[in-house]
Amino acid sequence: MRRRLVRTFLALVMFAAAALTGTIATAGTAQADSCYTWGRTLNRGDSGSDVKQLQIRVAGYPGYGNVLAIDGEFGPATEAAVKRFQRAYGLSADGIAGSQTYNKIYALQEADCSPAHFDFSELNRCNSTWSGGAVSAATARENAKRTMWKLEAMRHALGDAPIRVTSGFRSYACNNAVGGSPSSRHLYGDAADLGSGSHSLCTLARQARYHGFRGILGPGFPGHNDHTHLDHRSSRYWSASSCGI
Repeated sequence: MRRRLVRTFLALVMFAAAALTGTIATAGTAQADSCYTWGRTLNRGDSGSDVKQLQIRVAGYPGYGNVLAIDGEFGPATEAAVKRFQRAYGLSADGIAGSQTYNKIYALQEADCSPAHFDFSELNRCNSTWSGGAVSAATARENAKRTMWKLEAMRHALGDAPIRVTSGFRSYACNNAVGGSPSSRHLYGDAADLGSGSHSLCTLARQARYHGFRGILGPGFPGHNDHTHLDHRSSRYWSASSCGI
């Protein structure tokens, strides 16, 4: 909460300074950000690393059953995801990533590029180095970041009530200690287990279908009556029979 208040205060100071100097952002520019700053307006047909960074932030808005490719190519699927992101936050839904879209993203992301309501520490209770899993530490951490942005979209869609993460990245040692599957997606850093709290496990499982998760396991699936599991496996597998999935 404290870091959000500080961030809001700083944003207000920056806005006031911009107003005094006449440098308030126009359609193609936006305030600088300590995580990542976009330098151009992006729309369909564009490509590059800046498109990839945008895709990571809007990957939680692919539409029911879809997964947005993080490929640096601004195609129709990315345009549709941008529009859904814009609608979700009351912006003009034109599918063009300009100052209104960037400034909303800047307001949502922290200096370490995690989204506002999730921390890397929540996605890694195993070790601080992100090492010992099925992929490099850097890849595991990046996968967790992408998972958090999808969870941020899901959280917003559920009325901004907290979502409780109970497990994320695991090294082989951590995974063995909890009796995890030898092929668990937790070893890749792209899985999250969610506990009940503000929402039931079934509500979480059902909502996840709209936010780019290929793997959804919940109540009714063996060993998942006490949590909802989400991941980014290569093909879709949804199973939560108690929830009608």
